[in-house]
Amino acid sequence: MRRKDTSTASFRALLQEISLLLAYEAMRDLKVRDETIETPMMETVAPVLDGKKLVLVAILRAGQGILDGMLQLVPSARVGHIGLYRDPKTLAAVEYYYKVPNQLADRDVIMCDPMLATGNSAVAALNRVKRSKPGSLRFVCLLACPEGLANLREHHPDVHVYTAAVDEKLDEHGYILPGLGDAGDRLFGTR
Repeated sequence: MRRKDTSTASFRALLQEISLLLAYEAMRDLKVRDETIETPMMETVAPVLDGKKLVLVAILRAGQGILDGMLQLVPSARVGHIGLYRDPKTLAAVEYYYKVPNQLADRDVIMCDPMLATGNSAVAALNRVKRSKPGSLRFVCLLACPEGLANLREHHPDVHVYTAAVDEKLDEHGYILPGLGDAGDRLFGTR
């Protein structure tokens, strides 16, 4: 994925594959309850997810790539979207869209964004979702860096982060190094 000559189709496929694996890790300890079910052979007790349906929230636009992979594992999950862009001068997150399922209270929510760079978008998105008092919050990303992890931990120490890699640092423009470039542009072929 990091190679600059990786095609859009390959990047998209690899992101979906890695997202599926990250989803498994992020959901590994969700609460389950035992339920009596009927198999084709007999009645048995099996674990099922406890509580209300899981909610996956993609930070637009690049978060959609992780969301697609996660939905392969949990196609019944509810889905939300938060549109944020990074102000190029201040690197602050600016919200332009918010649509998540009603009644987040008591639901497990997993936030998706490929890059945890400055952490400003993640912090802003988590601030927004926390107003609805979800049962738990997790953050899934493809790449993180120490600065973004520190920012997220400072503002949301209760949120667990699941990532495929932690890179060295940020550059002066807020991009992860060595990184893989702009995940949204690579995912959608816009550069």
